[in-house]
Amino acid sequence: MAGNVVDHSELPENFPTHLHDGEFWEKLGRSVATFGFLEDTLAKAIFAFTATTEYNVEDIDKAFSEWIPKLERSLSDPLGGLIDTYGKAVRSHSNCKIDNFDLLIEDMRRASKLRNVLCHGSWGSIDSNGASIPFFINKQKEKFETPINIDFLKQVQRHTCDLICSVINTVTHMGWQFPGSNGPGEVILK
Repeated sequence: MAGNVVDHSELPENFPTHLHDGEFWEKLGRSVATFGFLEDTLAKAIFAFTATTEYNVEDIDKAFSEWIPKLERSLSDPLGGLIDTYGKAVRSHSNCKIDNFDLLIEDMRRASKLRNVLCHGSWGSIDSNGASIPFFINKQKEKFETPINIDFLKQVQRHTCDLICSVINTVTHMGWQFPGSNGPGEVILK
């Protein structure tokens, strides 16, 4: 049996991304990057809520020993884990009440599922409407079947930006400065 190898010189320019134009890839990249910013925002919000939670004196040492690993995990956790940790940090905060918080968490969970498709899907050819259905099957063996075009990606990026602002607002409405910013509010750690 004779073997074969790919002739790299015969591949189309920009293979395997040659089936979509540059604007599509730019919008996909901006959408994915915005999800990265959401992850960073959640990590900072986790810090804000866990750093400002009040404890009884006898619980401080235990809380501090658990705090550092929680912060370290938030630096490497994927989006789903960050959403869980953020939700727990807000709900267990001693002085926090946020209207519609459960809706924000659910909205981020739905967005997280789409993020996985955008980041891990294999993009095939486009249809006559300029849309492509990325090949993606989740852990529940569900196949993604929604056509995605540039307008869809723009909408995803805007929605993710709205989620980022909502997370920031959960911190700043408490009167704190959002960590890493020079915005208004009380600085959490000097």
